[in-house]
Amino acid sequence: QVQLVESGGGLVQAGSRLRISCVASGRALDNYAMGWFRQAPGKEREFVAAISRIGRTLFADGLGGRFMISRDDVKNTVYLQMNSLSSEDTAVYQCAADPQTSPLRVGKSSDDYDYWGQGTQVTVSS
Repeated sequence: QVQLVESGGGLVQAGSRLRISCVASGRALDNYAMGWFRQAPGKEREFVAAISRIGRTLFADGLGGRFMISRDDVKNTVYLQMNSLSSEDTAVYQCAADPQTSPLRVGKSSDDYDYWGQGTQVTVSS
């Protein structure tokens, strides 16, 4: 079983960029497709981005190319680079791991993921 710990969140100004990280332990990251989700106050959790075991990526509609997801399996870490942040990006960001075998598979549903981190808060001030 893998454990996930996010870091790198904080308070930033609108227009800023921020990179958050998710470190996996207990099992090697390359066994998993990885996803980022976020939940804003009073809203449902929503998909942000995902990356397959071999680097195929998927992003939520409406991000406008502002976010990038990447992984470093040597460091057991997945990253979410967020650019041109706005107050609408304020949320708790969680990473999640999908223990499936297909190297190309990448999912956007919460149901695709079995393991979740606690989340890191990102607050964007306008």
